[in-house]
Amino acid sequence: MSVGPQELLRLVICGSVDDGKSTLLGRLLDDAGLLHQEERQRLAAHGGTLGEPHYAGVVDGLLAERAQAITIDVAYRSMELAGRRYRVADAPGHEQYTHNMITAATRADAALILCDVTRGLTAQTRRHLALLAVLGVHHVGLLVNKMDLVDYAAEAFESVAASFADNARRLGLAQAQSLPVSALCGDNLLHRGHRLGWFDGPSVYDYLATLPPRQERGGALRLPVQWVYRLQDGRRALGGRVSGAVLTPGQAVRVFPGNTEARVARLLAPEADLPEALPGSSVLLTLDQPVDTSRGSVLADIEHPPTVTDQFQATVIWLSRQPLYAGRRYTLKLGTTRVGASVTDIRHRLDPDDLSALAARELGRHEFGVCNLALDRPVPLDAFTDSRETGTFILIDPFDHDTVAAGMVRHALRRATNLHSQPGEVDRAARAAMKGQQPFVLWFTGLSGAGKSTVANLVEQCLHGLGKHTFLLDGDNLRQGLNRDLGFTPGDRVENIRRAAEVARLMTEAGVIVLTAFISPYRAEREMARALFSDQAFLEVFVDAPLSVVEARDPKGLYARARQGALMNFTGIDAPYERPEHPDIQLDTTLLTAPAAAEAVLAALHRRKLI
Repeated sequence: MSVGPQELLRLVICGSVDDGKSTLLGRLLDDAGLLHQEERQRLAAHGGTLGEPHYAGVVDGLLAERAQAITIDVAYRSMELAGRRYRVADAPGHEQYTHNMITAATRADAALILCDVTRGLTAQTRRHLALLAVLGVHHVGLLVNKMDLVDYAAEAFESVAASFADNARRLGLAQAQSLPVSALCGDNLLHRGHRLGWFDGPSVYDYLATLPPRQERGGALRLPVQWVYRLQDGRRALGGRVSGAVLTPGQAVRVFPGNTEARVARLLAPEADLPEALPGSSVLLTLDQPVDTSRGSVLADIEHPPTVTDQFQATVIWLSRQPLYAGRRYTLKLGTTRVGASVTDIRHRLDPDDLSALAARELGRHEFGVCNLALDRPVPLDAFTDSRETGTFILIDPFDHDTVAAGMVRHALRRATNLHSQPGEVDRAARAAMKGQQPFVLWFTGLSGAGKSTVANLVEQCLHGLGKHTFLLDGDNLRQGLNRDLGFTPGDRVENIRRAAEVARLMTEAGVIVLTAFISPYRAEREMARALFSDQAFLEVFVDAPLSVVEARDPKGLYARARQGALMNFTGIDAPYERPEHPDIQLDTTLLTAPAAAEAVLAALHRRKLI
């Protein structure tokens, strides 16, 4: 294969921990004469020994450039071999750092997976292989390492290679290939060597030379706006990274959201304006007319615009220790855009052995599946197969700001364009005015037996006596009708609260004051409910009583049954209750009687001028 001097191949090196990734990269660089002077000095400080710990120490200690996508624990190295430039990502092999491997592989053209010949394909090796298939990295080389430990036996290599070939075939990786190596001794890295004379395939060096880079050009132009600058002459300049196609002055583009057309006026540079900006380059540009743009806007090809939607289907790789349940809210980061999002439906889980569909109501850590997502507002995006720049995203937990998932857009959902809000002539304000009241929600939460329903009932009676139009949504009552199909698994609890919150929202639109009495054990679901309302229209009322007290009360005998094992997933016993951190109203029912607690709620409503 002939390669040009400017061709760049993005390579990720991955595999299970201790299978020799850093040793391989250090040895390959040393044999090719590419170690920096300071790296050679570091080796010399270890006595000049070319042993595994020393190569690993060189690579781990000196590859200092960090990824900025999901986390910052992927080491990168640029190198050039035989006129081709390589961008090499050394991904950590520990299971807890799987998200770092995803960071590195998202933009990779090809991958090398290392495997210890004495251990074969570990669960982490297979997981990395499945992730590469999901991420669209189809050129995969398995380097069966540590052949020196089995005296370079062909049979040991062929056994691992056969298992790998079968796994790759089931994953649809037609370009997969196995190579025997000894990273420690240098066998089959740049040259095969006499100890692997039985192998008729390429060396690692020759294998890398045959890999085609992903074509930077030929796609649709995309430039997600990352910065907006104000120039000295008052004009706005937009900064971002070009992908898909070359950008030139005078070129017509569309700006999304808004679908506004403009032309590129200048590509700014310190010395002189640029004649063009190549895919992969970061640029600062001006447009020929004022356009409403901000961080998160996307400049796109006139003829091939992105899809602007608030609902889409995606392949999601779940990274959090807490499972994914449909209905919970997250922050979605796609390119330079941040927007509130929720997974509305887990369509199925993907089998890591062959990516076949498996029924699932949740996704566990490092599992991946196909999900539908809904956003708080429409954003421009593309299918991952069309653009990695605007087709990949991460989900962030809004409470602790951890990255909980990585995703690849599959397609927009037709319902996003087929469904439209239908405004009515009579609105919420008109209905509330007719009733002479301000609608709001009192969301009572607490352990079973804390007194939620009792206090809510008393509050409703008092409001009714004041001439207010009210309705009490009780958890037990809802489960006998609207939610009778739901059990008490964590996923069902999430859906139970989601439905209850939507019903409460509709009732406040009708001008009604709504009281709810649900355990609602998860903070995320209570915040999801709060997000449906304005600040003044939702009050979280924490009916606080410790487990020892409510278990002693046990008015329905539920705690006793849960202790006996007759009730599973019972809150407080074998399922958690996450206490509200900052409730609007807190009622300690070990100190307050039910009437006193109700009076405290009414007093809080008076102070807020809600009644």
